[in-house]
Amino acid sequence: MADTSENVARTGIGPVLVLLHGGGPGVDAESNWASVRSRLSDEFRCLAPDLLGFGARIEGPAGIRGPRAWALARARQVLDLLDREGLERVHLLGNSTAGGAAALALLSLAPDRVGRAVVMGGAGTGPPPRVVPFYDDPTENSMRATLGRLVADESAHRALLDALTAVRLRQALRPGAEPAFRSMFADVAGGPPPVDLTKLANPVLALHGARDRVSPVEVSERLVDALPDARLEVVAGAGHWIHVDRPDAFCGLVGEFLSA
Repeated sequence: MADTSENVARTGIGPVLVLLHGGGPGVDAESNWASVRSRLSDEFRCLAPDLLGFGARIEGPAGIRGPRAWALARARQVLDLLDREGLERVHLLGNSTAGGAAALALLSLAPDRVGRAVVMGGAGTGPPPRVVPFYDDPTENSMRATLGRLVADESAHRALLDALTAVRLRQALRPGAEPAFRSMFADVAGGPPPVDLTKLANPVLALHGARDRVSPVEVSERLVDALPDARLEVVAGAGHWIHVDRPDAFCGLVGEFLSA
């Protein structure tokens, strides 16, 4: 199933920015970017697709196993979207293990189609989680705890987290969601080779929250050290969801970098 107007949000005018959401259980593009999409749309024409395995794209994928295969499949999904939209070159904003990893894969697959890229939370380059989040205990309390780890201070976002828990629990329990999610973390032999970070020449900004409880800052430090043209910004007071904890700083850094 190709992306359609129903599962790709389009907002704003200006240079095109493709927003690639994160990889938590029950996520979709709309809920991931709700806190900043209107602000980003003041500077950019934003396209925000549901990535393969999530949202409106849960049922499409088959036979994809392991994080590298999923990243490559999502990179190809974005390329297909660009072709259908008639877009030769875009900027990327990739969140964490799904969107960030897809952004890096796309930079490897088709660097000429990308201007600049911003990646968040280590872009999936750190070690995999010890256990698959949420699905070993697929309850409302488990989802709320999973989401709570993504912000620096849960008390500052209680209403948002409660609302997102309901939305993402419903989506995480849709048919096909659990097997797709588990396959994203499968330890498989073979498959696509890892992205060679040393050969990604596009300018990259890596953002990491100083209080990230999901992925330590060292993951982004290693990522930036490996990339030929990259810099790291550690955002004070932010957790894994930088765009939720510090939306002003987040939008400022993204806008400044992509407009350079």
